[in-house]
Amino acid sequence: MADPDPRDNHVLEALPSDEAARLFPQLKLVEMPLGKSLYESGDVQRFIYFPTNSIISLLYVLKDGASAEIAVVGNEGAVGVSLFMGGETTPSRAIVQSGGSAYRLSSRALKEEFNRHGYMLQLLLRYTQALITQMAQTAVCNRHHSLDQQLCRWLLLSLDRLSGPHLKMTQELIANMLGVRREGVTTAAGKLQKKGVIHYSRGQITVIDRPALEKLSCECYAVVKKETDRLLPLRTLPAA
Repeated sequence: MADPDPRDNHVLEALPSDEAARLFPQLKLVEMPLGKSLYESGDVQRFIYFPTNSIISLLYVLKDGASAEIAVVGNEGAVGVSLFMGGETTPSRAIVQSGGSAYRLSSRALKEEFNRHGYMLQLLLRYTQALITQMAQTAVCNRHHSLDQQLCRWLLLSLDRLSGPHLKMTQELIANMLGVRREGVTTAAGKLQKKGVIHYSRGQITVIDRPALEKLSCECYAVVKKETDRLLPLRTLPAA
């Protein structure tokens, strides 16, 4: 595998050369093992994370321990938007859904860069708008669409943030993310496997027919993808 590079994250890749030269030396590469907690509800956040080949789930957890995913973040974005939105904390938690790595930047360095009013500020504000869209669409999807459709949406969002068709994920973890019973996920995954859309074995899901998966999903996936693509064009702007 190729050595990790900050440009594996789309936000960092889009930075003009002068901003990249200033920020990249301050980044720290960190491992993101499956299940690692980046922050818990109410924690004061000290870092912003830019995933490269890992996926982070943002979840809300109720008093009884039940949880539901509100968004996923991968190489298209960043974890820790409350740092630059002024809140410093959030009632959600961030858990590594798919292991890999990420680049970490301190809150001090991020705020110093924001005070320069450069392209990083614009990029992260646009990313935040895309993240809000994903959260809103997830809420609508969980309320109005079937578990079968929700699972398809969730698989597609995860695939978009990985380099291949394989997801290391147990049905129990998927159930926790979607806020449903494991039996429901087992039934929904079984239907997809019977149709030849996915193959599931020993905690690994392989998507065999992505076009079919997209057809079986509700419109929520397309809405989120279209808005993310609109707000975060994958191109590097020239230095000012």
